Amino acid sequence: MEQLAEKWSNALTAEEKEELIRVESWRGWLTIAVNWGTIAGAFALVAYSPGVLTVVLAMFLIGARQLGLAVVMHEAAHRSLLADPVLNDRVGNWLAAYPVWSDCEPYRLYHLQHHAKTWTEEDPDLALAKGWPAGRASMMRKIVRDLTGQTGWKRARATLRRDLGISRGKVKRSVGGLKNLRGVIITNAALLALLALTGHPELYLLWIASWLTTYSLVMRIRAIAEHSMIADPADPMGNTRTTLCSWWERLFIAPSRVNYHLEHHLMMRVPHYKLPRLHRMLRERGALREACVTKGYAQVLRMAMSDPGLGTGAAGDTSRSMTWG
Repeated sequence: MEQLAEKWSNALTAEEKEELIRVESWRGWLTIAVNWGTIAGAFALVAYSPGVLTVVLAMFLIGARQLGLAVVMHEAAHRSLLADPVLNDRVGNWLAAYPVWSDCEPYRLYHLQHHAKTWTEEDPDLALAKGWPAGRASMMRKIVRDLTGQTGWKRARATLRRDLGISRGKVKRSVGGLKNLRGVIITNAALLALLALTGHPELYLLWIASWLTTYSLVMRIRAIAEHSMIADPADPMGNTRTTLCSWWERLFIAPSRVNYHLEHHLMMRVPHYKLPRLHRMLRERGALREACVTKGYAQVLRMAMSDPGLGTGAAGDTSRSMTWG
């Protein structure tokens, strides 16, 4: 019987693979514009109609688009954002990574190791994938920590240590120092200045509050969906999940096609905007019949909140759920 790892590759011709990995720079710029445009719309919503409901809505929109900017940085780290490699890194940093206090250079080294060592002891993201399902009570405690800013403050301290070169974590800089804070300070000062020019400098608080709260939550949901509660850590078709989602899930949880994670791991050089096409091609040719694909983040969260006794490496029949709808 043909191995699944070979079946997906054999489903595509060499010409199709070459076309899929071709970078179309205008689409990278469009993704950047959509993310920042949504952020601008969230600010405008609160400026036009300030209130508890609009503030909460804006924070969830901004948190999701901060994840969208992290996805742009991720694309730059794979050199699939813009065709020009120098511009790819500069734009990925200044228009995406720095505003959310990240950086392509240390992230690239960390992330490529994740691709090379997925679900092994050398996988730097292994801790994010293990430990699920965790049960409803545990999940609710994590959500509370995210939405009260506790997770965000922890991330801020870890990021500061990374930039100063004193991190004990897995994401490290080759050279530490205050100069590593230049990008985040300049881009956030520019954002504050732009908001001040509109007459609403106070809206910058939405950016900070979202980074500390809703951004933490959507990053957690994304991390759970991508690699947790999988069928087989050794199977490339069974150790990474794609989550098929609705328009509102793309708006609030999964921006910039981040939900097509299985396809990204199969062909990591494919730009994010071509992942839906890769998914359709593989599905139509029967290559995803036994793959880890789940319909909707609600289903992922139900699995995450189920009885911890189900385990993580072999989550039973729930780990491979092919539902196309």
